[in-house]
Amino acid sequence: MNKIHIVEETNRLDKFISLKENETRNQIEQLIKKGFVSVNGKVVTRPGVKLKLEAKVEINFDEIEKSKIKEEESLYKVDFDVEVIYEDDEILVINKPYSLIVHGAASVKEATLVDWLKLRNISLSTISGEERHGIVHRLDRGTSGVMVIAKTNAAHVSLSKQLEEKTMGRYYLAAIDMALKEDITIENLIGRSSSNRLKMGTVESGRFARSSFAKVQLSKNEKYELVACKLYTGRTHQIRVHLSTIHRHILGDNLYGFKGELNKMRRFYLHAYNLYLIHPKTNKQMNFTANLADDMSEFLNKEFDMEILHEKLNEDNISNLFNTSS
Repeated sequence: MNKIHIVEETNRLDKFISLKENETRNQIEQLIKKGFVSVNGKVVTRPGVKLKLEAKVEINFDEIEKSKIKEEESLYKVDFDVEVIYEDDEILVINKPYSLIVHGAASVKEATLVDWLKLRNISLSTISGEERHGIVHRLDRGTSGVMVIAKTNAAHVSLSKQLEEKTMGRYYLAAIDMALKEDITIENLIGRSSSNRLKMGTVESGRFARSSFAKVQLSKNEKYELVACKLYTGRTHQIRVHLSTIHRHILGDNLYGFKGELNKMRRFYLHAYNLYLIHPKTNKQMNFTANLADDMSEFLNKEFDMEILHEKLNEDNISNLFNTSS
């Protein structure tokens, strides 16, 4: 069933619909952005478009109902929650669990972070398309930690620009199987491995990648080391590939060559620990830290001197490691 309304006074599209339909502002914004509203027979996806007198506004409720059914079919599998670190009208900062896929794809047959975001029924940016609403940057499924989500298109544009200009970024923590000889910056070309399509590698046809690694603390038995990592580019599996080029491996990362007594771990210990950015609306410098997942935290408590480590994991100390190293 479609509903048709004739414009009697000039108005914005979203405000006009709010006068005619018993829907919330967010619901009206979403049905416009998803293409369920047409003006004079043409689909309009901008909520703020100006309406002229006598314009015919049509709302396609049949398609809305089909869309709701489709979303319910994908969202019913969301049986997890995600820790929210910070939220306002522009951005949402979360701590992604290590087993969670960020967004859907043809090969993905389970609920994703985007599904969870939609289930919360919040407004999200639409710049990245239907499957990636709100997603400015991502983390691999096996990596846990801090991510920022754009709630408006303006915020998305701002954050994407910050990524390009390096005014937004993250510091990672990784537990590795052998200590670094010294702090190091690695540069090379990363692309899909020709021998294993699940892996990335250093290949001549790859894209430029640069990472810095800084020593944080040795384990009590000096077998393992916790290192901090900073990315200057955003290639798939970049930290894992770069560590493997110097014969170091993240604990549990069997795909990239980790072996040893811990090789039956459920996942690898890589965590996006700290995120810095400039708020898209206030222009205020902001900093967010994501708590370690329980399993990684338990490992560090067992193998490391935590009294010393807690002091070293201060966000200022982590950033200072890279101010002096590269």
